[in-house]
Amino acid sequence: MSRYIATRAIRGAHALVTEAELMLQKALAEKGPETPVAFPNTAYYLPVIYGMTGIPVEKLGQLEPVLQHARALLHPLPAERHWTPYLGETLDCGMATLLAAEAIEAIRFAYGLQPEPMPGFRLAGGTAFTSPDNGAGGVSLDGHLNGPIDDIQLRTWGIQLVDGRMPGFAAIIGAAKSNEVAVKIVRELQQRNILCFLSGNVNGRSIIHQLIEEGVELGYDTYTVPFGTDTISAIYALGFAVRSALTFGGLKGGQAREILLYNKDRVFAFVLALGEVDDLKYAAAAGAINFGFP
Repeated sequence: MSRYIATRAIRGAHALVTEAELMLQKALAEKGPETPVAFPNTAYYLPVIYGMTGIPVEKLGQLEPVLQHARALLHPLPAERHWTPYLGETLDCGMATLLAAEAIEAIRFAYGLQPEPMPGFRLAGGTAFTSPDNGAGGVSLDGHLNGPIDDIQLRTWGIQLVDGRMPGFAAIIGAAKSNEVAVKIVRELQQRNILCFLSGNVNGRSIIHQLIEEGVELGYDTYTVPFGTDTISAIYALGFAVRSALTFGGLKGGQAREILLYNKDRVFAFVLALGEVDDLKYAAAAGAINFGFP
């Protein structure tokens, strides 16, 4: 691994862990440590955190040891004139990035900021999110992106992924150079029965915006899941991968090595970064490499 890539990834990891720590301090002061935090319709708590650390986070205060662990995984930036193999340090920082990203999304749920609002947008198919504003207590498909995939959909897709009927999933981050290119990328993946997990942006513009503008239906029914328009929301793709190992591999929370190896051997996925790659995207990519996802 080049020093340039390692430096960018490690720098991005430091920044995100610090951001998560500051967000948690603010949330604890405003809401208190007993405030519930959870992703909707899943039995696996915050799945990446649960899978990698074994901590079943249910309250804000339980995120403190998680972020302490993330901080402990960080390494200093590579020295300017001291060349060493940077892979191990970069992968550690990638894992710290994933823990911090999931903590941030959990805090956003506590504030009602997830799933990400998208006025006028309607998902094609189900969603994990049950709107508290829906008088019937039913599922709202309007006005927000998908957020994390629920356990029911996980089982539907996960069986196909692990038995080979579905080749894998593509985590697409950023924005294509044009709307037409964005549509072409997604259509070609759909034709190959590859799941498309969408997140991230370039200068505020996301592939999600591009596909919506072109009238492409997004949601479970079309195998294209819009997680969110920032890079942090890409954590939901890795949460899906962790839950696949827990559900179909018979593994338990805290069996980090086994979960990562299961994904390397059984869940085929790749990251497709569109447009400019910033420090956070390098850090998130380092996290994905831990799973064996290029």
